[in-house]
Amino acid sequence: MADFSQPLIILIALLCGLASRAVGLPALIGYLTAGFVLHEIGVTAGSWLEQLANLGITLLLFSIGLKLDVRALLKLNVWGTTLVHMVVSQGFLLLLLIGLAQAFPALNLSMAGAAVIAFALTFSSTVFVIQTLQERGELQSNHAILAIGILVVQDLIAVSFLAITAGKVPSIYALGLLLIIPARPLILKLLSVSGYGELLTLLGLALAIGAAEISEVVGLKGDLGALLIGAMLAGEQKTKALAANLIQLKDLFLVGFFLSIGLGGWPPALLIGVAVVLGLVSVGKPLLYFFLMTRLHTTPRSAVLASSVLSNHSEFGLIVIAVAAGLGWVAPVWSSTLSIALAISFLLAAPMSKASHGFYRKYRDQLLGHRSMQLMDTYEPTDHVNTVILGMGRVGTGAYEALAPRLGEAVLGVETSLEKVTHHQLEQRRVICADASDPDFWVRINLKEVEVIMLALTNHPENIMVAELIRSMGYAGDIASVVRHEEHSEQLRSLGISAFNLYAQAGAGFAAHASNASDSGDQ
Repeated sequence: MADFSQPLIILIALLCGLASRAVGLPALIGYLTAGFVLHEIGVTAGSWLEQLANLGITLLLFSIGLKLDVRALLKLNVWGTTLVHMVVSQGFLLLLLIGLAQAFPALNLSMAGAAVIAFALTFSSTVFVIQTLQERGELQSNHAILAIGILVVQDLIAVSFLAITAGKVPSIYALGLLLIIPARPLILKLLSVSGYGELLTLLGLALAIGAAEISEVVGLKGDLGALLIGAMLAGEQKTKALAANLIQLKDLFLVGFFLSIGLGGWPPALLIGVAVVLGLVSVGKPLLYFFLMTRLHTTPRSAVLASSVLSNHSEFGLIVIAVAAGLGWVAPVWSSTLSIALAISFLLAAPMSKASHGFYRKYRDQLLGHRSMQLMDTYEPTDHVNTVILGMGRVGTGAYEALAPRLGEAVLGVETSLEKVTHHQLEQRRVICADASDPDFWVRINLKEVEVIMLALTNHPENIMVAELIRSMGYAGDIASVVRHEEHSEQLRSLGISAFNLYAQAGAGFAAHASNASDSGDQ
């Protein structure tokens, strides 16, 4: 008789994921729900789902390693905010869980179990943050860099916990993992010759899975090996393409992990009540984040926006609880309990994050009162500006070079990357480090002097958001934007913005260039 359990699992996961996305929530909420639905209709998962989940976790750790930027993590407002927030949150949640355990003895929760659960709830969700920032076109913004840095530090702490609790004694051969360092040039060479398609993806899988298997053999937790080899490759240009190739596979395989949580069944009614309480507690996270960030010299706007996307519990907490349940520290039913708390935190975080820009604009004057003294009077001059170019990548730099001979210092380039700004300034270009989506930046610009603002940012949603912000602040001059798709051009024109289709018009320019070259050859 045919077994339809696998296609049924995939179908229900798909439908629940689509439904979750349709109401503005991350798809993983749908996957957790799908697991509970499958449990209710009596579907059981085979070993294939567990293998899928394990592979997803391995790729998650490998991807975290690829994103490591030690210089960014060493900033005080990144590691300081993370560590203090986790310690304070751990203490508060531990007291809350102890109180609940005393009020409801049926929870049968030990001190060690309460400590592990509290620890699992101190993390914020990498999946939620990346998805939210990506959809809003803010991945390159200052607040996104800060939030992602905090997530990476949290993930490193979680990985350390997983490594310590593996219950294995490393063999002397574990020192052989240090051979990864001299092997780095060879691996980078393989990356360079693998192109950007399926070979690059396959190489990434081989590196992550191979490192994990070798770590298991020498007595270390496999996920640690995947993290280490990812970290060893971090910072290289090709690894960014590798991370982009693997992200869809990683997210797809992690579906197996979220489904397996729900397939474990519903917790008892008492634990559902506890889950609701733990989910509601997440609304306090952004308040503590904001307080710590501003005290550690983060601008109030970056603190508001970063805090809002971090106001949730993490899928990594479910991994921590699954490990703790395997060691007998907590009952397995706590996995499904925390999955409900996670879902509730996402339900609360989604509208909070969406409203963060409007919240800052409305309460800007009050929030600026939290700015640290170190941030006072650190702005670069922005006077006598005729043309502003937002985004100094290849397109923005080309535009600057075309205008500078005629306008000189009246052209101002704006870039969020301090490294790029330094490079441009060494090339004698007038470029400052600022976030174009920050109203505090536009307050410093005399918009009455500006005739043209050129949007050459990384993606369409960010260009739209910045254009709307500029108009809301009273700018009546011309706005031009780079686009890559015709439907984006139509949307921009409806907003009164001139659109330059990078591909279509670049093709016309290329044809003109070829025609001129041909004419020159005929002469």
